[in-house]
Amino acid sequence: MSLDSVLAEIEIRLGEFPALSDIVHLRKLVAEIRPSRPQDSERATDNLRALCFILQNQPARRRALRQYLIQVISTRKLVHLFTDTGITQNSGFWAAASERLMNKLLPPLVNDAYIKDVFGQIFDRPTDHIWIDGVNDQAWSDLLNAIGFRTPSARIVYAGLTSEILSAVQVLSYRVTTIGLEAELVRNYPDIEKFESPFLRQNDAINDYVVCYSTWLINRKHTREDGKHIEVLLTQCEEIGNRIRKTASLQGVSVSLTRLLLQLTQSITRLRQLLDLLDSRSAQTAADMGIRLFKELSIEDQQRRSLRHLIRSNTELLSLQVTERASKSGEHYVTNNRTEWFEMLRSALGAGFIVGFMAMIKILFGSLALAPFGYALLYSLNYSSGFMLIHVLHFTVATKQPAMTAALLAHAIDGGKQKLDELVELIIRVLRSQFIAIVGNIALAMPTAYAIAWVWVLSTGHHLVSPEKARHLLHDIDPLTSLALPHAAIAGVCLFLSGLISGYYDNKASYSNIPERLRQLRWLKTILGEMRLQRVTTYIGNNLGALAGNFFFGIMLGTIGQLGSFFGLPIDIRHITFSSANFAFALVGLDHQMSWQMAAYFIFGVLSIGMVNLGVSFSLAMLVALRSRRVSFGQGGLLTVLLWHRFWEKPRDFFLPGSDGAKNEPVIDDKPQ
Repeated sequence: MSLDSVLAEIEIRLGEFPALSDIVHLRKLVAEIRPSRPQDSERATDNLRALCFILQNQPARRRALRQYLIQVISTRKLVHLFTDTGITQNSGFWAAASERLMNKLLPPLVNDAYIKDVFGQIFDRPTDHIWIDGVNDQAWSDLLNAIGFRTPSARIVYAGLTSEILSAVQVLSYRVTTIGLEAELVRNYPDIEKFESPFLRQNDAINDYVVCYSTWLINRKHTREDGKHIEVLLTQCEEIGNRIRKTASLQGVSVSLTRLLLQLTQSITRLRQLLDLLDSRSAQTAADMGIRLFKELSIEDQQRRSLRHLIRSNTELLSLQVTERASKSGEHYVTNNRTEWFEMLRSALGAGFIVGFMAMIKILFGSLALAPFGYALLYSLNYSSGFMLIHVLHFTVATKQPAMTAALLAHAIDGGKQKLDELVELIIRVLRSQFIAIVGNIALAMPTAYAIAWVWVLSTGHHLVSPEKARHLLHDIDPLTSLALPHAAIAGVCLFLSGLISGYYDNKASYSNIPERLRQLRWLKTILGEMRLQRVTTYIGNNLGALAGNFFFGIMLGTIGQLGSFFGLPIDIRHITFSSANFAFALVGLDHQMSWQMAAYFIFGVLSIGMVNLGVSFSLAMLVALRSRRVSFGQGGLLTVLLWHRFWEKPRDFFLPGSDGAKNEPVIDDKPQ
């Protein structure tokens, strides 16, 4: 069919049924406007112009389409389209996900009495919002003018539609009031109960506004007030929401609180849009506002049915919760001057020393005859206890840095530090800190493992690892003939997940007041005493996230290889520090029967494993940190060029701090006070 034939069909059907309001003809009209490719906004614009040309030159077609559209809209409820579409609902993730999945298998019942349901039936393609948004506002405005909604017949339904918008304004206002009375908000901002709440006052103001506006619709001689005084109250509600966000960033936040704040922001934004639409003094201004709202609703309606969008939005809620804490922890992994750089080296050396013994214990556990579950249990115990001990002793494992420092970089971009020169300096300090941490880990892990292997030979008379086991250890770090690098990538994913876990438990310790609740346990106070209980609970509050992240990281490293054996899958983990220790064990196990070329090759394999560990964990953490803040950093190309120029001019800065680094290099100022 063509545009003219669809219009002719509408004209004929109206002649037969003057009260025609079936959307089937409107769907046909949209199908003719819709381009074959959703990104082809130029074709969609040409189709709209063609429709305008027909309407301008055929008055009968224009009258028929205008009457038909008025009846489609005026015979249905409009309120829910404004109050529900684009507003986050209260349902949890699993309930919403199961509902959307079920709707894909069995479409929900469409209530023809609601524009919200009909809207999705008219624009029924998942990609319709792309071309709708791609068509410029002027083309849509020309279509409205071509239809001619300013005629007397169209003005008859103006009062009815305006009443629907006023009802939507009231619903949104009640929703804002309800959110303002939620216990989650009162808990984080007790002053709401001390003073007159703007959440209550805005509802009183909007109710008065609706009554006054409704009276004006009936009697135009009555004075119509605007909503400027309401804007002041809505701004106060937003300010309270911002204060709660700042408080939550220090005291912790829950998913439910994050969702409430998001609902508050969305409801206030929609309220403003509708109030501006009601207060518009000219038809063109109202049309422009309506077009922008129409585009927004088309996008939100498609996302309302998208399972992918649900996963992405909930991931943003969760990642914002954990990366806010991770960005705070990341500051402790970045050195700002030479003193801190040497302190990082010292802590990395300590971690390398402990990892040497952890690698020995793993080899001893591997010599036992156990089922896969037994190996997984012992390996996990070794890894978890070792990593937790490293943290308790204030040592640093290099591969734990990226998941934390990536969140710090995202926080810098999001926090107004987009000046590229400052960001370049921060990235250089991050890279320099990670470089010295890797050097420190390897520099002591290999000698420690080498010394352990020789002490074992001297005390027992045989090698810790047999020649066959030594060749197996070397094969595991071979970057070309084994799966060492894919396994290193798996370890990088585990590192990334451990960073998220750390952020989650740090947030939970603060939000759930775990230290304070532990101090209320009488039996614990009896065992530890008042002073020791205070120290222990304070330590738990400050370190619960790091301890939990290390614990679960150890479990992941200990179980993944055994899961691969159980399911017959080629999956395992490779970690740079353990790989360097295993190289030393293999070197002694082979009685140094290895050429320097082979030794260099396997050391290259160890370094390659480390680069994959760092690259994967850093990339994933950076991606989540940016997504959690909905940051789109579009200057990545220029940033890369600046980093390259800096590396070409002063490559030393990427590895070593300057002698006057403590004086000249700016110190990170994002640390919590």
